[in-house]
Amino acid sequence: MPLLNLGILAHVDAGKTSLTERLLHTAGVIDEIGSVDAGSTTTDTLALERRRGITIKSAVVSFPLDGVTVNLIDTPGHPDFIAEVERVLGVLDGAVLVVSAVEGVQAQTRVLMRTLRRLRLPTLVFVNKIDRRGARDTAVLRQLAQRLAVPLVPMGTAAGLGTRAARFLPGLGPAALEALADQDDVLLAAFLDGAVPEARLRGALAAQTRDGSVHPVYFGSAITGAGVPELVEGIQRLLPTAAGDPHGPLSGTVFKVERGPAGEKVAYARLFSGTLRVRDRIPFGDGGKDAGGEVNDRREPTTGHDAHTTGARATDARASGAARVTALSVFDHGTDIRADSAGAGRIVKVWGLGGIRIGDALGTPGRSYEHHFAPPTLETVVVPGPGTDRRSLHLALTQLAEQDPLIGVRHDGPRGETSVSLYGEVQKEVVQATLAEEYGLAVTFRETTTLCVERPAGTGHAVEFDKKDANPFLATVGLRVDPAPPGTGVAFRLEVELGSMPYAFFKAVEDTVRETLGQGLHGWQVIDCAVTMTHCGYSPRQSHAHQGFDKSMSSTGYDFRGLTPLVLTEALRRAGTLVHEPAHRFRLEAPADTLGALLPVLAGLGAVPEATGTHGTTCVLEGTVPAARVHALEQRLPGLTRGEGELETAFDHYAPVTRGTVPERPRTDHNPLNRKEYLLNVTRRAGERADRPGG
Repeated sequence: MPLLNLGILAHVDAGKTSLTERLLHTAGVIDEIGSVDAGSTTTDTLALERRRGITIKSAVVSFPLDGVTVNLIDTPGHPDFIAEVERVLGVLDGAVLVVSAVEGVQAQTRVLMRTLRRLRLPTLVFVNKIDRRGARDTAVLRQLAQRLAVPLVPMGTAAGLGTRAARFLPGLGPAALEALADQDDVLLAAFLDGAVPEARLRGALAAQTRDGSVHPVYFGSAITGAGVPELVEGIQRLLPTAAGDPHGPLSGTVFKVERGPAGEKVAYARLFSGTLRVRDRIPFGDGGKDAGGEVNDRREPTTGHDAHTTGARATDARASGAARVTALSVFDHGTDIRADSAGAGRIVKVWGLGGIRIGDALGTPGRSYEHHFAPPTLETVVVPGPGTDRRSLHLALTQLAEQDPLIGVRHDGPRGETSVSLYGEVQKEVVQATLAEEYGLAVTFRETTTLCVERPAGTGHAVEFDKKDANPFLATVGLRVDPAPPGTGVAFRLEVELGSMPYAFFKAVEDTVRETLGQGLHGWQVIDCAVTMTHCGYSPRQSHAHQGFDKSMSSTGYDFRGLTPLVLTEALRRAGTLVHEPAHRFRLEAPADTLGALLPVLAGLGAVPEATGTHGTTCVLEGTVPAARVHALEQRLPGLTRGEGELETAFDHYAPVTRGTVPERPRTDHNPLNRKEYLLNVTRRAGERADRPGG
């Protein structure tokens, strides 16, 4: 049976989960529609989700649709949980973007649509809540066109707005024809000739929707069911089904990991090719290595990447592994059922892959896992409450980071503190409640701070030679650091012959480079740079007669792991680094007569207005503002605009810190900036390891 993996996306409170319930009811999967307010929805299964009335974790539920099995994925709408949405995007065949007919286009709506367009993911738009007081149709349609700036095809009109009798009147009007003709020269010629057959129009609609060129718009209400049958028909006729050869090589991507009742890992994966079977031993992971010894990582930076960090590791070399599948489930008729095998196109739950992580490839690497949204830009220290064991807390946070890899868990050994990176205050509350309810751990948090990054200011080179000067390690390492364009991530390259020393030593240098870049000269993660190995050397294996391997005379991976931070840090010191803070793009609507009061406040907060427009009695300001000042702007806005100001903000880029002192972050590594301190720490750790049994 054909498969369609469908995502439901929206700004928080647009009615996304209610629409999911209505679709399941329409398909006959559930007998009664659940209520978000009552905590009885099908996809919000966590107690915390039911209590708060928001979706926190993505959930998969299946229903049949005229010969097609639809795997419907309900995603969070709150921006604090955007990471859940991000992981789902790479496994979808199509999407429905839900917009409220009352609130219209909101900040998250724009973020989602920009990403859907970039991925060219076929997307239908459902304008929900036409039965609510204050519902609008033409105004929201106009807002969609202006703020989203995408080709829209109205699939009909709404009648009886703002009443329980509100309904959707299907029909393709002139606006639909114009939108389709703009994307199709042949259709445009037929349009200019004065006649376009209905079949030709609908064929163009299906083709342009499936390639992501246009977005059909439906009006309706998830509560009353208005417009939902027409939306269901659109899902069936306009969105493409899953492709993939079940007889080809196995290829899939893990987009979610959770813990089962016994603490075992359960991986959710989309299969793009091949067939997965119980008892198969499958490889997973992705080394990310390009030909020529270069490794590129173009993901957005995450936080706290160092030797004591757990969670998302944007610059970490991906570990590969293999394991045997012990159990398998597929989704069908509203639930997941055990299966012996699953083929291409399926979304599956897999047991037995103990070392699996979100983003891992199953079998042959297929679609790469990419970051589509901004990284977390906030950090807070987790403070254990009375009676809370610090080790238990660290383990619990580590497990949470497995399920949400953009929660970077950073442990500061000298201070005995653990911090986490977050998107916002709501996410902090959820982490606190989860620790209390699932792990029995009481915690509080310190004040949230902004996460910065460092970028190289120039080029720097350093080298230390084996058995020369004050190098205590049996290794030669030379490294050059060059700045790279923003957004390109970290690349590791070789200017030495790959065969000039054992590959394990190159791997030790590369892994340590990526680890060391987690803390630059000011303690922040270093991004957007190329690190090139310019010198290498080692002491060959030495043995005494009738004796074994002599570690004191032969290079080991320890020597390269110990020397690399010193060389890389010196190269960074010579290059210099600039600290960059996260900057948000803002859009502010306010009464025009308040502009004079707004501009000085924006300037005082470091905001830079880049465009100003006036529409009647309303002014619109667009520009950038430091992320650390967004909260202050939100607090002051009501008083400056008589409560009529509307502010949208979203992460845009990292900008050099130009105001005040350069922010510093306490180090959690062995501090290679201080050679004496570093060597004492490393030597002590090496001694402790040697004293252990088998050391």
